[in-house]
Amino acid sequence: MTTITILHPGEMGAAVAAQAVLRGHRVLWVDAGRSTATRDRASAAGLEAVPDLGLALGTSDVALSICPPAYADEVARAVAARAFRGIYVDANAISPSRASEIASVIAEAGGTPLDGSIIGPPPGGSIGARLYLSGEPGPGAQVVKLFTETKVDPRLLDRPIGAASALKMAFASYQKSARTLVGLAHGLADEHGVTDQLVEEGRKMAGPLLADREYLGSVARRAWRWDAEMLEIAAALDEAGFPADLARATAEVLGRWEPLKDARPTATDAIEYLHTARPGVGDHP
Repeated sequence: MTTITILHPGEMGAAVAAQAVLRGHRVLWVDAGRSTATRDRASAAGLEAVPDLGLALGTSDVALSICPPAYADEVARAVAARAFRGIYVDANAISPSRASEIASVIAEAGGTPLDGSIIGPPPGGSIGARLYLSGEPGPGAQVVKLFTETKVDPRLLDRPIGAASALKMAFASYQKSARTLVGLAHGLADEHGVTDQLVEEGRKMAGPLLADREYLGSVARRAWRWDAEMLEIAAALDEAGFPADLARATAEVLGRWEPLKDARPTATDAIEYLHTARPGVGDHP
């Protein structure tokens, strides 16, 4: 049995941690200051609450960071401040350069950093996700063993720190931009009464994304994470010398859906929030 600290059990983090628990590992989380929703997720996942980060890390072999991109550096610094000497997996949607910076912070404090990225929905039941890892192969192999034969499919890349994050940026640049364009396409079609025809053309020519209108509600609910991720993608494109305008524009569009974070919006709700200025459509920017 390996002891793991999960930082922090959001929707994805709790689901990934639950797979480690099912594998027979002990998974800790720090409950101080966390919301009722987070506590409920952690309890349902079989995680063990501890009151202090230092206490959790002091008994853990692995720390797994799965948090919104904006907090990845802060979480890493908090772990480094406790002189954690285990394996630190940053599995956040961040640019390769940020992954390298975080790895340096962890290594300087005595820990062993791994770059990670998760592709797929929160795992559980019949649904799986891939956890890509890059960095030192020995520690990487140890993390792979934690999730073998679970709904988290661990895949060790023979690449240095930054490669796993680059893969996430590459995949998400398509996935999130495409979903956002679907919202704009349906908004324009709704405005002119040709939505049914758009869906039909989506089925015939454009593939499943354009035809799957109702998925827009799910996209809008998660946009508060996706817009930050698109800015990370823009940074990654900048670093590689590619145009980043589309990624930044996608982030700007996704930002209009941020007020729907805690709602259960329909596709129609999501499209209404994309209007630049329409009376009675809520408090979107």
